[in-house]
Amino acid sequence: MRFRSPEFLHGAPDADAPDSSTLRAFALLELIANAETGPSLEDLTRASALPKPTVHRILGLLMRGGLVQREAFEKRYVVGPRVAALSLAVQMRSPRRGERRAILSRLVEEIGETCNLTMLDGREAIYLDRVETTANVRLHMKPGSRVPLHCTASGKLFLAHLAPARVRRLLGPGALKRYTERTTTSIEALERELRKIRSTGIATDIGEYLVGSVCLAVPVIGPQGRVCAAIAVHGPAPRMTLKRGYEFVPALKRAAAAISATMEVAGVPPDSVSQAAVTAASKGGIRVRARHHHGGDHRRRTEEEGQSGGSGHPVGAS
Repeated sequence: MRFRSPEFLHGAPDADAPDSSTLRAFALLELIANAETGPSLEDLTRASALPKPTVHRILGLLMRGGLVQREAFEKRYVVGPRVAALSLAVQMRSPRRGERRAILSRLVEEIGETCNLTMLDGREAIYLDRVETTANVRLHMKPGSRVPLHCTASGKLFLAHLAPARVRRLLGPGALKRYTERTTTSIEALERELRKIRSTGIATDIGEYLVGSVCLAVPVIGPQGRVCAAIAVHGPAPRMTLKRGYEFVPALKRAAAAISATMEVAGVPPDSVSQAAVTAASKGGIRVRARHHHGGDHRRRTEEEGQSGGSGHPVGAS
């Protein structure tokens, strides 16, 4: 799906186009889903080149359908629960899931420990896939399992790449839940660890969620250049140690790069006008203009109109 032209967005006739109002709604939803922080009404108006009343009306429809939510205090828009559930279902049943599993299988064969692929889903990390080691002693979990964010390697990796305000909202007020004696329950202490993870690109969990387990995770970078998933190695102590985990990092990063190549935006070519619009929304100060030609030659230009304080910083993984 793409923004074909300002004329198309404003409802000009197009013999090949589906219902324009549907495409406008989808285009706004796409902008919201791909912005690093929730865009405001002004950001979406600027990025879509639609009239502000039109944007406001479409957002109202999306909100009533549970596709979009508005944050109460900042009046910014984020994807709603129905879109999050759909996104997760798409990834769990992706035609490229077999490729990703093959990458994980080769990784497990190379390093000899269980590895998993996770994504951020609301206030938890979810296992999209997991390949077990053949070792007799191992930790059993299955795809679809959910784990907390503040005390798992993948979860902390996701938190480290979110805006601090969003991290606070996800974790909620008060002390964090304790799972073991090693669980960090102070948000301040966790934030210090997240800064380190942001710097190194590696997150660890040494018995913080499950007693006797050691885990190390690295990010998978999505098509927007943001963390969209994580690959983690997971094993029981004393066989699995943090030192051994760090020895696996080069292999983990190779696997992450390979999986990153399978995370294209479905149906959206990298050079599409829609991608430019997504960039515009995340920067909060770009308007996308395009010219549509029947021969299939799509040309675009972006016009910078000055920075707005509205958008900026993922997703998701989400």
